Amino acid sequence: MIFATRLAAVALAALMGWAVPASAQQAAPYQQPQVAPYQQPQAPPYQQPQQAPAYQESQQAPPQEAPPARQPSPNTYGPDELVGAGHRFFGNVSRGLASVIERAVSQWGLPNGYVLGEEGSGAFVAGLRYGEGTLYTKNAGDLRVYWQGPSVGFDWGGDGARTMTLVYNLPATNAIYQRFAGIDGSAYIVGGFGMTALTANNIVLVPIRSGIGLRLGANIGYLKFTPRATWNPF
Repeated sequence: MIFATRLAAVALAALMGWAVPASAQQAAPYQQPQVAPYQQPQAPPYQQPQQAPAYQESQQAPPQEAPPARQPSPNTYGPDELVGAGHRFFGNVSRGLASVIERAVSQWGLPNGYVLGEEGSGAFVAGLRYGEGTLYTKNAGDLRVYWQGPSVGFDWGGDGARTMTLVYNLPATNAIYQRFAGIDGSAYIVGGFGMTALTANNIVLVPIRSGIGLRLGANIGYLKFTPRATWNPF
């Protein structure tokens, strides 16, 4: 009996000893993990889209107009009048005459007279030139003229050439009777034209020649216009 009582006491004591550590080992109270408060992401500030530049119609440079044609005055001859007279004078060899006259007009303007005639010359290092023709004007009548002069240069061959001479700044018909100096040279080709220039006292002469002679180089000399034919070139 006593043994049984002691055994029960020992068992009770052991049971109590086991219960205390178990209660002491209870887990710490559950703590819910703290979650960071939700922060709504901030959108970037609204930027109004840039408008495309207003449509600008392309500005194209206006087409360049051709320079106005020179209009003849009551005292001058226009290109059409000169070309018409030249075509009738030169006939079948007048190809290219229009371009030669156009070049003369662009450089010296509109003439107030022109001479149609024929000339002959032949030279080798030195030579002579003679011609005769008619001076035409609009308001001063027509005038028979003759011309002659030395020709010094690198020329070769003789030619009998029809000549159309444009006359500029002629104050009176008899003012053509004087010496005109300048570079009198041209290179002739088959069916071609030669254009030169001479001047005296503000008067300009532009002979346009077409002939069968072969002439090369620049003729350094002059032409003297006279009212009568003469063999004296001086």
